[in-house]
Amino acid sequence: MARPAEAPTAWPEGGDGPLYVRIARRIEREIRTGVLRPGDRAPSVRSLSRALGVSMTTVLEAYYRLEDRGYLEARPRSGFFACSPRAQALAEPACSSAEPSPSAVATGRLTIEVLRSLTDPGMVPLGAASAAPDLLPARKLNRIVREVLRELPDHSSRYTFPPGAEDLRRQIARRSYAYGCTFSPDEVVITTGAMEALNLCLRAVARPGDLVAIETPTYFGIIQAIESLGMRALEIPAHPGTGIDLGLLERALSKHAVKACVVMTTCHNPLGSVMSNERKRALVELLGQHAVPLVEDDIFGDLVFDGRRPKAAKAFDRKAQVLLCSSFSKTLAPGFRVGWVQPGRYRAEVERLKYLTTLASASLPQLAVARFLESGGYDRHLRRLRIALADQVQKATDAIARYFPRGTRVTRPMGGYLLWAELPPPVDAIGLYRRAMAERISILPGPVFSATGTFRRHIRLSCGYPWSEEMERAFRTLGRLAVSRA
Repeated sequence: MARPAEAPTAWPEGGDGPLYVRIARRIEREIRTGVLRPGDRAPSVRSLSRALGVSMTTVLEAYYRLEDRGYLEARPRSGFFACSPRAQALAEPACSSAEPSPSAVATGRLTIEVLRSLTDPGMVPLGAASAAPDLLPARKLNRIVREVLRELPDHSSRYTFPPGAEDLRRQIARRSYAYGCTFSPDEVVITTGAMEALNLCLRAVARPGDLVAIETPTYFGIIQAIESLGMRALEIPAHPGTGIDLGLLERALSKHAVKACVVMTTCHNPLGSVMSNERKRALVELLGQHAVPLVEDDIFGDLVFDGRRPKAAKAFDRKAQVLLCSSFSKTLAPGFRVGWVQPGRYRAEVERLKYLTTLASASLPQLAVARFLESGGYDRHLRRLRIALADQVQKATDAIARYFPRGTRVTRPMGGYLLWAELPPPVDAIGLYRRAMAERISILPGPVFSATGTFRRHIRLSCGYPWSEEMERAFRTLGRLAVSRA
């Protein structure tokens, strides 16, 4: 006999989105974590509406949403029952337990080839980590740009020297509470995207030949930055659910002369993992014991699906040795190239390097983003964006379960819009990438996410574009190409 579930007596976690979406998230989380097991009866519509103080129509909307996504099934005259979607049956990619060893970086040529392929507008965009233009507030930003041009016609007649436009730095500082921090506008340095922030931070804390600890897999831009600066990488395995392996990192710090550590603690690229507050605190304390600065890449942090922005590792920094980097490229306007860094004790050096490298960042995008943030439009935009991205990630995961070969593993991201898939042997990621290119589909092969070119059976897929027949065909084609080599 099915075990009936008790109705929750408190509101679901996460305050963003319509009520039915918030309720659906709560029930989905209970199914994912085993609180509701396949075959268990979900709370009745009437009991849940009473417990939460919402209408029965709202609860029905939540249940219908879960039914569409395969988490619930309706049985005539019996109610709704939990079930296990095909996508949930897919295991997550395996995490390496190998002892880290220093290495030179040697993926530049492949990475450049892959990046060039992403600029082709005729490709189905499963490679580039960017949201669809329709999901971004371009119209409102264009209106703000026109206002700035009208009110400040001479804005372009002078440089906005480091640390950058004061209005923007003030708005970023006002949002620091969401990171679990409190920092002032004077502590923020505006950069040309997060990539410049990462490069400046690495140059501020390390020198050519130095050893930098990084996660594996990790964003290829971090690997390229280390390579371009003549530094060496020490790869520390990262788990799809919990992030960087702190035990392996601790042993590596005791064994090697590490000068810096670069970690994506929230909405990792490509894993989608979010480190818990406890693990973030442990990371900061561990690095602090070894006097190793942490460069924290938080570019996807605003896109956590449940709507509650996690604390940054910076929140646990008591020695001012965490350099927090972010930008508005993934959430607002990639073409504006507006990034920022709170570099802690390294602020003066980061400012100096910024001045020597690019002198200043463009003023118009800074002013436009500052006004957008001041208007309150950013948070409203994020609420809509998170809901859309969570739905797109789920649809892509379902398609992988339908079309990809048996034995495929895929991550279950907690935010962002990226999936990391491990394919069964003998599939080769680079070969699949080239065959997909011939079918006008862009993907990213796993080796670009490692300093040593590992992850030969992994690919990264972007879910930044709304689901469509074209997207369905692309996943079906990728599955066919992978099956033919499995």
